Amino acid sequence: MPDDRPAAATHRLRIEPAGWELPAPAGLTLLQAARAAGIDLPRSCQNGSCRACRCRLLAGRVAYRVEWPGLSPEERASGEVLPCVAEPRSDVTLDVPGAHRVGGPGQEAWPD
Repeated sequence: MPDDRPAAATHRLRIEPAGWELPAPAGLTLLQAARAAGIDLPRSCQNGSCRACRCRLLAGRVAYRVEWPGLSPEERASGEVLPCVAEPRSDVTLDVPGAHRVGGPGQEAWPD
């Protein structure tokens, strides 16, 4: 169920195991916040149905932009999250082994 409480202006997003910390501004999903900071997370559909971005929420709270994201109740209870449709409601730590920085040597643009 969507969380109707107003989000703070900016929370912190930590990406493990890399240890990157970045701002997660209000109104952005966790995926959008990561991309804005030059961090590429696994993704595909970006609407909560394909599950390509699925990762583990280690700490914090999120609210979903969609009524029923593509996670079972058991997955949600075990800490799985879909960053493409999840907005932070506190500082958040994600476990995303496939995350990487973009714009390094020989990588001028975002991968498709």
